[in-house]
Amino acid sequence: HVQLVESGGGSVQAGGSLRLSCKASSHTDISDCVGWFRQAPGKEREGVASIVPGPGFTYYVDSVKGRFGISLDEAGNTVYLQMNSLKPEDTAMYYCATATSLACYSLSRERFSDWGQGTQVTVS
Repeated sequence: HVQLVESGGGSVQAGGSLRLSCKASSHTDISDCVGWFRQAPGKEREGVASIVPGPGFTYYVDSVKGRFGISLDEAGNTVYLQMNSLKPEDTAMYYCATATSLACYSLSRERFSDWGQGTQVTVS
């Protein structure tokens, strides 16, 4: 069973930055694909960004392109989500999860599993 732990959330003003971390117990746990999702109150969970660690393929939802960046640390067991130029509409609980490499591009909630507990991001 893969365990993912998110951290790095907080409260920032619009235009600010945060870096979220998604740590796995082993790099092999996240060797296929890791995605970041978010869920605002009253809304469905949506995919934000994902990465296939080996080749480094990355995928983003249109609303964050140019502002967010997903990356992997050298040890290969932590995935970061760098969030810049934050907007109030980015306010949500952010989760990471795993998927197969073939499903990574989809950012489809149904194709991801091993969800972490989430970290709250609030932009005012």
